[in-house]
Amino acid sequence: MLLLGAVLLLLALPSHGQENIEAPEVLPIPKGACAGWMAGIPGHPGHNGTPGRDGRDGTPGEKGEKGDPGFAGPKGDTGETGVSGVEGPRGFPGIPGRKGEPGESAYVYRSAFSVGLETRVTIPNIPIRFTKIFYNQQNHYDGTTGKFYCNIPGLYYFSYHITVYLKDVKVSLYKKDKAVLFTYDQFQDKNVDQASGSVLLYLEKGDQVWLQVYGDGENNGVYADNVHDSTFTGFLLYHDIE
Repeated sequence: MLLLGAVLLLLALPSHGQENIEAPEVLPIPKGACAGWMAGIPGHPGHNGTPGRDGRDGTPGEKGEKGDPGFAGPKGDTGETGVSGVEGPRGFPGIPGRKGEPGESAYVYRSAFSVGLETRVTIPNIPIRFTKIFYNQQNHYDGTTGKFYCNIPGLYYFSYHITVYLKDVKVSLYKKDKAVLFTYDQFQDKNVDQASGSVLLYLEKGDQVWLQVYGDGENNGVYADNVHDSTFTGFLLYHDIE
């Protein structure tokens, strides 16, 4: 404010070349008094006051929007295998599935016969003609000759059961004109006896198998009637795949 007063005083003084005009009388500023329009010099800032106490917690604000997912972290190391737990109770059976489509049926090789003797009249050294047919669906046994004819090469099982009466019996099973099995039974007076045999044979297509009395008529005690049978049976076990 003092500076402003001095500037006004200089403006009131006459400049050089002007007439001397009597300057007005400047009245001194009363001591201890300050003009209302003049401000004092700014004072120095005061010291910081003591910090006040913390205020009370404000009311919680509204929940913000969900932020974007963060980046996936690196895959962790595989942990050690834990101990197996106790087995749980058995569940109920499930619903059966749909029936599958039928597959291609495999061809089944069949060859079998079972025949019996209708009369006790037999002739030694020729095939015994078993004419009572129990089974011969493939007709591989010929009742007119008494021979089985092999149509499917493979392994066959043959068996026979002979009733013995009035004479001793010695029968043989033949394969291709050669006796491969012999069975002998001695007749006991006033008694009916039994003789039997069985064998596995590999046959090739065209082979023939039959039974016949071996030797002379003294061993021709093969017998059959309405209560006693003499039978001859054979069937294919498995065919030759070659």
